[in-house]
Amino acid sequence: MKVVETAGAVSVEPEGRARAAVVWLHGLGADGYDFLPIVPQLNLPAELTVRFVFPHAPVRPVTLNGGAAMRAWYDLLGLDRSAQQDVAGLRASAQLVNGLIDTQVAAGVARERIVIAGFSQGGALALHVGLRQRTALGGIMALSAYLPLAAQLGQELTPAGRATPVLMCHGSHDPVLALDMGTQACTLLRTLGVTVSWHEYPMAHEVCAAEIQEISGWLRARCGES
Repeated sequence: MKVVETAGAVSVEPEGRARAAVVWLHGLGADGYDFLPIVPQLNLPAELTVRFVFPHAPVRPVTLNGGAAMRAWYDLLGLDRSAQQDVAGLRASAQLVNGLIDTQVAAGVARERIVIAGFSQGGALALHVGLRQRTALGGIMALSAYLPLAAQLGQELTPAGRATPVLMCHGSHDPVLALDMGTQACTLLRTLGVTVSWHEYPMAHEVCAAEIQEISGWLRARCGES
């Protein structure tokens, strides 16, 4: 596994020129190294030549955690659906992620073989970014996540976003982001015409072996394996 470290991200490079890319966003308080160990567990065929990019979120005070500074894609003021949301923070991080997508395109990766993925807060950001693209991506993967700015999505969802397949996985015993935050997001997306593959596992706020197997198969299809 060839790991390349930069100031803003850590990436796993394939042997040969990358023909597909997964931009994977970590959860609150973690960093890009958090999901690095999952790459070999996915056991993707080498011929898919997938590049994995794990960016680091900026360090910022998080209201929900008493104002403590930590890596976060945006501020969190609460976890219930009625809580105020950090719109400015979301939009700023969306620009950052769009820049990472543009970098992959400039490196020769076709947009239809780029997946935007994330866990928890990173998964919420992946949904936010992927559903608002002007040109469809290969897929959106949201693990143990929720849908931010759900009320605005009806107006902001693009035709390309609607055409992008979504994988959502969630734990039935999640004590951090309740299961119904994921199921309601899935229901809304399907109502808006988005194709969502939903998978539920008997786990907490984490990733399990069966889920990794599902992710592997889904990525094989999204990254070019027929």
